[in-house]
Amino acid sequence: MLVLIFFGLMIILGFRSLSNPYPNTGKLDNNNTEMAVEHQKFIKKLAPEAQRLQGQYNVLPSVTLAQAILESDWGTSKLASEYHNLFGVKAQGTGASSDSVYLDTQEFVNGRYVTVKAHFQVYQDWNDSLADHARLLAYGTKWNPNQYQDVTAATNYMQAADALQKDGYATDPTYTQKLVSIIKKYQLYQYDD
Repeated sequence: MLVLIFFGLMIILGFRSLSNPYPNTGKLDNNNTEMAVEHQKFIKKLAPEAQRLQGQYNVLPSVTLAQAILESDWGTSKLASEYHNLFGVKAQGTGASSDSVYLDTQEFVNGRYVTVKAHFQVYQDWNDSLADHARLLAYGTKWNPNQYQDVTAATNYMQAADALQKDGYATDPTYTQKLVSIIKKYQLYQYDD
């Protein structure tokens, strides 16, 4: 009987170690903790400038931060890490210039995602990217200076996120929901005035 209990216990412990490749080491928890710390560092790095720009351009910091997180994958995308473009801002005008880079991007067209090439703006640093993004939302595009007026008129992040979708900022049909989810998860609304 004691032998059966012992073998039963060994089988249970054996299965536990197979289901967790790092038993009692905490490696999985450490990776999640490290990622959470990196995410908070990213938010804290961008938040002061996003708040400063709110006073100048009336773009809610929560929305700016959520867009930066979503568009740049926490600043790790090639466009963000190499070219300091946090928002996927395309270069305006035709052809390549010294301040643009030609890269693949995903666009939602006719109900599905397709890969296309486009010229993207290159910035000196993330603060330049934040400022250009705020100017874009405040002053619109060259072809429509009022394009994002609903975003800057919004009084809360739900209205602003919805306005981004309505005003044509992104082709992703779930863009609003993604932004709102990020804002809520990381409590980015705390940075809004």
